[in-house]
Amino acid sequence: MILSGGAGTRLWPASHAACPKQFMPLVGDRSMLQETIERTYDLPGFEKPLIVSSGAQGPLVQQQLADGGYSTAAILLEPEGRNTAPAIAIAAAWIAARDPAALMLVMPSDHVIANVTAFRGAVASALGAARDGRLVTFGIQPHYPETGYGYIRKGDVIDAANDIHAVAEFVEKPPLARAEAYLADGRHYWNGGIFLFRAGVLLDELDQHVPAVRAAAVDAMAQATMQDGFVLPGEAEFSASPNVSIDVAVMERTDHAAVVPVDMGWSDVGSWNALWAVRDRDPKGNAVKGEAVTVDGAGNLIYVDGGPPVATLGMRDCVVVSTAQGVLVMPRDRSQDVRGVVEQMKAAGLTP
Repeated sequence: MILSGGAGTRLWPASHAACPKQFMPLVGDRSMLQETIERTYDLPGFEKPLIVSSGAQGPLVQQQLADGGYSTAAILLEPEGRNTAPAIAIAAAWIAARDPAALMLVMPSDHVIANVTAFRGAVASALGAARDGRLVTFGIQPHYPETGYGYIRKGDVIDAANDIHAVAEFVEKPPLARAEAYLADGRHYWNGGIFLFRAGVLLDELDQHVPAVRAAAVDAMAQATMQDGFVLPGEAEFSASPNVSIDVAVMERTDHAAVVPVDMGWSDVGSWNALWAVRDRDPKGNAVKGEAVTVDGAGNLIYVDGGPPVATLGMRDCVVVSTAQGVLVMPRDRSQDVRGVVEQMKAAGLTP
């Protein structure tokens, strides 16, 4: 099950409302959505993907599927964005109506996984725990003290052979000193937002912790209609759901959460700095895409896609983005602030 409804505002101006980052080939030749589909497509034991997206992005999803030669189990279009718990819940209701014991592998559509073999191995290791009723998440091995991610602290061993642990704690994005301590203690992992559980178990957990989310999802799918190849959940029923993430709704409350540590070259590519980290770089640390040159520079990301050519001189650790939607220039360490820039542009009457 693939979540594909995000806006990707932190990667403006390349990612924008008409084409968010999951539909873009930011790292390789395929879009991030296509790369996500490819990780499990045609593998034994996997059905065709079930995609949850927004009404505005439905045609983009269909085009991406056609371009990649992929088919799906279904495409569910949310009437409005209500965060990850309602999105996952309607998918769980769709699956459970067909087989409540079926396993759901929940994957965001806009993440990079460099080591797909390690990812598939971690999923295989987690199958038994998920079949036994555990809600499994995958803890990403941290390699530096990232303050932009949530963390998972592993607890007691559940299955030593498969390196499965109980979840001791979910931690919000920490300040730098605490992130450094997490990196050093070896018990904390980045929260990558990838999950494996039985559809029926997820619905039962929602019923226990946030029953309004489950009720809204089940009612919305009971009223669902088909149109132009999409499944459209009932609008009024879906909109009655609380706006809440799956972590807050279930994973931080359940007694059945488990974590499988995995080192798989993961990034959520949630900022221009994160994109710089996963792209190929020259010996001076410059990552350049498109019509651009950098002279006497180091540690820069120069990204040109549809905008005017870029030349930089003597710049260090900066980001320059040139697209048809706009131009962005900033120090690389201010990448987390782009969302605020987008909001200021909107307030100024500039459409980002």
